[in-house]
Amino acid sequence: MNRREQLAEHLELFRELGVEGVSRDPRWRRRGAPSTEAAAATTPAPAAEPSSAESLDQIQADLGECTRCKLHAGRTTLVFGVGNPHADLMFVGEAPGRDEDRQGIPFVGRAGQLLTRIIAAIGLGRDDVYIANVIKCRPPNNRNPELDEIMTCEPFLFRQVDAIRPRVVVALGTFAVRALLRTEQPISRLRGKIHDYRGAKLVPTFHPAYLLRSPERKRDVWEDMQKVRALLAQSSGP
Repeated sequence: MNRREQLAEHLELFRELGVEGVSRDPRWRRRGAPSTEAAAATTPAPAAEPSSAESLDQIQADLGECTRCKLHAGRTTLVFGVGNPHADLMFVGEAPGRDEDRQGIPFVGRAGQLLTRIIAAIGLGRDDVYIANVIKCRPPNNRNPELDEIMTCEPFLFRQVDAIRPRVVVALGTFAVRALLRTEQPISRLRGKIHDYRGAKLVPTFHPAYLLRSPERKRDVWEDMQKVRALLAQSSGP
C-alpha cells in the first residue's frame, strides 16, 4: 500500500469515527474533548497505587519461557508487550492471536492494524504508548481465555502496569475489563465511564476485533478515545 492509499484509509477511518478534521496544531488534540468531570464515574480501585520500582525487563525475566499454565504447550512465541516503557497511555487487550503468536508482538493482525489507526486518530503512534494483553500465550483456535489461565497470567500484567505507571489505561474488550476491574458487568454497560485503577484512569472500550465484526460501534470507540485524549491533555497541563 502506497502513502496515498494509506492516507485515504486513515481519512476513511476518521470519517467513520466522526472526526470532523485534523491539524498538526497540538491544540487540535484537545478540540472537542468532553469534560472529564462530566464523564467520570468512580469505581473502587482493585489495588493500591504502585510503590515498586520494578522494571519491565525484570518482569519479563521473571516470566521467562513460562510453563505456569497449559497454554504454553500450544504457543509459538510468548507475547509480553511492546511500546514506550514510560508511556502515559497503555492499552490492554485479551490475548494474542495467530499473527501475534508468530511474531511475538501484540496487536499486529487485522485488529492490531485497526488499533494502530485508532491511536493515530488521537495524534499518537504505537511508539508513544504501551500495548499488552492479559494473557501472554495464544489460546488454541483463539478461544476465550479460561479462568485458571487468567488467574495465572494476570499478575504479570498488573506488574507491567505498576512498572509503566501510565496516566491512562484503555481496556479493550470484555476480558481485559473484567480482569482489571474485577467485575462481571458487560463492556456495553461499563464503557463511557472513567474508572480509577492503580493510580491511573481506566477507560473501557470495545476490542478492535469486535469493531471489525460490528463497524457501527466505531463511533462509540471514538467517543471513548475523546475521553482518553481529554485525560491526557489534563494530565499534561496547559
